Amino acid sequence: MSITDQYPAKPRPGDRVAVLSPSSGLPGILPLPHELGLRRLREEFGLEPVEYPTTRKMGSTPQERAADIHAAFADPDIKAVISSIGGDDQITVLPHLDRDLLRANPKPFFGYSDNTNLLVFLENLGLVGYHGGTVMVEMGRPGAMHPLTAESLRAALFTRGAFELTPAKETGGANGRWEEPRTFYSEPEMRPCDGWIWHNADGRTVKGAGWGGSLEILSWMLMADREIRPVDSYAGRVLFLETCEEMPSADEVYRILRNMGERGLLAQFPALLMGRAKNWSFEQPLDAEAGERFREEQRKAVLRALSEYAPRTMAVLDVDLGHTDPQMVIPFGGQIEVDGVGRRIVVTY
Repeated sequence: MSITDQYPAKPRPGDRVAVLSPSSGLPGILPLPHELGLRRLREEFGLEPVEYPTTRKMGSTPQERAADIHAAFADPDIKAVISSIGGDDQITVLPHLDRDLLRANPKPFFGYSDNTNLLVFLENLGLVGYHGGTVMVEMGRPGAMHPLTAESLRAALFTRGAFELTPAKETGGANGRWEEPRTFYSEPEMRPCDGWIWHNADGRTVKGAGWGGSLEILSWMLMADREIRPVDSYAGRVLFLETCEEMPSADEVYRILRNMGERGLLAQFPALLMGRAKNWSFEQPLDAEAGERFREEQRKAVLRALSEYAPRTMAVLDVDLGHTDPQMVIPFGGQIEVDGVGRRIVVTY
């Protein structure tokens, strides 16, 4: 099966799309960003969101969440499936999924963070998914969606073809609390940022199907040996990784990558896109200077692991993917071109 055969059909304005919570039912206790995201789905994207029994249910069982996934994919009137947000236990849902049902009813799935689990699962079925674009975070952003996020998400939702990623000139800083209505009166704080950082861009261009996601979630999947194929099956692909709002230390990032290297996994990928690290949280409210030091330490950790386990891999650091604002959607299993000559990244949605 070629890459182009694996893309599910896209929705059109007016279509119904499922809004699911395969990880955490946070819409039930934090309705403000969720309702805002639903409204934008309707008013700005022209889609009709359809919620399911566990979309707003905290503490739902893995079996209940799997049943919602099955219902959404099996319904011929649902043209895409969009996650509300991430979480931390989606790995427990995977054993309850019906591979034949999902394979027989391909649909675009949008999510990231803990939704890396489902993206990996779907890609193992031969289906391209989309890393990014949750209802509560990207669509429920206070004030307005970031223009770069909206442009990327719109292209990923509705179009099929090449899309060139654009380096952001600003990135998210401090956030307001979702419990407080005043948070949504204005856009979140933004801080100036530099563009992407290229490593080993020695005139090469790498093209391959994308694979990766949240570094922490992939580490859990590797520990559980859940949905991870033999390492040589990833040869020639483009790896993309990012870290979450828990802001893992540079040491932890290095250790995870080291273990991937010891497994022989890192060396399979001729190119890596590393997301711009989130460097502010309520638990670690770093100022701009400390936040940049945090990012620099993480960059050094990534490059250290590559130097030891994948010295020929071309890397682009601080790409606007994952837990960052703005956010570019990355096709999981779809083609990514990393152009070291022109310093360009082009994805195929």
